[in-house]
Amino acid sequence: MELSKKNANGTLFKNVYLQGRDHHSAAGPNLLQNFPMTAHNRALAGAFFAYAMPFLFAACSGASEARTPANAQGGRGGPTATPVEIAVAELGRVSRSTTLAGIIEPVRVVGVNAQLAGALGTVRVLEGARVGVGDTLASIIVPELEAQLQASEAALDFARSTVERSEELFKGRIVTAAEVERDRAALAAARSTKDALSARLGFAHVRAPMAGVVTERLVETGDIVSPNQRLFTVADVATLLTRVQVSELEVGALEMGQSVRLTVDAVPGEEFTGRIRRIFPTADSTTRMIPVEVMLTGASTTRLRPGYTARTTFRLQSRDDALLIPVRAVQGGAGSLSVFVVQEGKPSRRVVRTGAEVDGRVEILEGLSAGDTVIVAGATEVRDGRDIRIVQPLAPEEATPGPTPRAAPLRDTATAKGGAAR
Repeated sequence: MELSKKNANGTLFKNVYLQGRDHHSAAGPNLLQNFPMTAHNRALAGAFFAYAMPFLFAACSGASEARTPANAQGGRGGPTATPVEIAVAELGRVSRSTTLAGIIEPVRVVGVNAQLAGALGTVRVLEGARVGVGDTLASIIVPELEAQLQASEAALDFARSTVERSEELFKGRIVTAAEVERDRAALAAARSTKDALSARLGFAHVRAPMAGVVTERLVETGDIVSPNQRLFTVADVATLLTRVQVSELEVGALEMGQSVRLTVDAVPGEEFTGRIRRIFPTADSTTRMIPVEVMLTGASTTRLRPGYTARTTFRLQSRDDALLIPVRAVQGGAGSLSVFVVQEGKPSRRVVRTGAEVDGRVEILEGLSAGDTVIVAGATEVRDGRDIRIVQPLAPEEATPGPTPRAAPLRDTATAKGGAAR
């Protein structure tokens, strides 16, 4: 190609020939020949290069891309398909429940106190002893009370004989009726005094107020006790219960007599049954919790003891139409949960809202429909629209523990690549 230019003086420059058909040849850099390198000509040359360089770079890039078309497709075989495990969203049964811990207690606990002051003569029971109603637990030595009782008995005999004599004299009109009434009143007072002293002396024998087991013995023989001092604690262990605090948001789902399941830390691997005995009518104004009593039932409760920790599971709600998928399929944290759904052989991320978890599966409240196929393992390596390769799940003994184990391409059963999985 021939170029001609006229300078400011009107003179024609010599012919300029573009040398080198290939811009990568040795003559390529010498684009202009026999061109006088004056200041004005150098300015023209700089403008020429500034105009031509973008086209030269574009041509180079196009040639490079034309030579390596496979780079955009991941090499000779295209992009590497990510191995994944899949599962199908299906309807199932879900029960919402809550488990609360409490302490096992006897249904009744009674403290046995002294009603007299004195020294303990004998203490007849130890902790763990079973007692019946009225059994003597200890005796208090009260000699002065015994002496007062003997004096009252003598006064009662004298009053009785006085009344008998007065009645005989009244028949002979020797004494008046008023005198007879006075003697009768003295007899009644003497009888009351004797009865009161007998009752007080009965308090010297400390007796069990109910049938049960002695859980505390706080005194020993010879101790000096005072009135209202605690001596023993007796518990009715025939019936055991546990009291737990239930949220005001959940207590509405509970009913009196409802059956519940319990586990006890001291008896691992065994499950007990119980029923709701009482739901308290008021809630704590600070914690908004309501006490609920659960009574343990069944013959197996004989191996339980007061003070054990029991964990009570309340079933709050049960539904048979819950949409369930494996928990491992859900990605992300609270507020941004999502799953990968396989559609026409390609993964697509979809935001979901989850509910309760049941035996390794989670309820999906929003975002999926029954029959949708979701990626369970390998989702961390998946991107929207990329190729995937479906593999069989690992055997339980071969599975690697972890929240999202990667699926190894062990047994390739189907290849999802631009079409539905086979």
